[in-house]
Amino acid sequence: MIEVKNLRKVFDNGFEALKSVNFEIEKGDLVCLLGPSGCGKTTILNLIAGLLDPTDGDILFNGETVVDKHPKDRDIGFVFQNYALYPHMTVLENVMFPLRVGSKKIPKEEAEVIARKFMALTSIEELENKKPGTMSGGQQQRVAITRALVQNPNVLLLDEPLSNLDARLRLKIREEIRRLVKEVGITTIFVTHDQEEALSISDKIVLMDQGVIQQHDIPQNLYLEPKNLFVAKFIGNPVINIIPVEVKNGKIVADSFEFDRTNLVADRFKGEMPDGHYQIGIRPEDVLINSESPLFSVNTETVELIGRERILNFSLNELHAKSIVPIEEQIDEGDTISCSFNYSRMFIFDENGERVY
Repeated sequence: MIEVKNLRKVFDNGFEALKSVNFEIEKGDLVCLLGPSGCGKTTILNLIAGLLDPTDGDILFNGETVVDKHPKDRDIGFVFQNYALYPHMTVLENVMFPLRVGSKKIPKEEAEVIARKFMALTSIEELENKKPGTMSGGQQQRVAITRALVQNPNVLLLDEPLSNLDARLRLKIREEIRRLVKEVGITTIFVTHDQEEALSISDKIVLMDQGVIQQHDIPQNLYLEPKNLFVAKFIGNPVINIIPVEVKNGKIVADSFEFDRTNLVADRFKGEMPDGHYQIGIRPEDVLINSESPLFSVNTETVELIGRERILNFSLNELHAKSIVPIEEQIDEGDTISCSFNYSRMFIFDENGERVY
């Protein structure tokens, strides 16, 4: 288990990159640190690796603090964004390298046997005599991952390992990473800014913003039960529709519609909702069209085809909004659509962005 306790990092220029961060990772889990650039996710990874020292707080592996340990004594494997392979070495030599240096210094013949075993696991046996400069980005990334796995580390750290790959290859290799780390049983921390990547491979996600954890949860809960407005807006593609409203006299009122508070499901309330200004969050798939009890009607401005579905774009309260419908729904640009909301999947946030429903 990895425990991060009250972790804080202030750099020499005074920038506070992390503000008392706390989370735990169970043994064997694959956890993604997710968030926009500058949110603190790579700082956390570097602190766990020992490449940076914390300003305050503690990091424990299986109950033992590691903050005073040298990186080489933390039993970690690290896969960098730029692969960091030795250009003068073949693939086999690159993979064997961690086994032949430091405290391990395994005999060459034994190291070669271990290296080949892991190369078979990652399907790079045919590359053994190639050098990094002659390989594609995807091949180099497989070699970098194999070199990290061959050490049989207690913890595997991956810093945006797929960001230099094209979309199709990224999809393929992220599936391979999930399969590999689960097969080997290594506790893994994967840094990414790509929400689709995080949602697809994680056991848990730690979503960061401005050095603070916004939500630490299983992937589906970040989508279905966002803790606050930031989480709701960051997770989901297409992005969630956000509509300013006012609550007054038992009604929820916007420029283009209003509905009674009794439409809301009572057990979804997260707190008080007195009269005042709020923001509704409703995902495009929960904007229901051609409803028998429409809340409002709008003209479709553009229609996007995305495989099995259509995205309808329209203006609501002078804001850009979207609805997703099955591809069989024949709706064209300029068509008038009558819409309502799936109230059981609606979110309501107060003026501070905290969720109240």
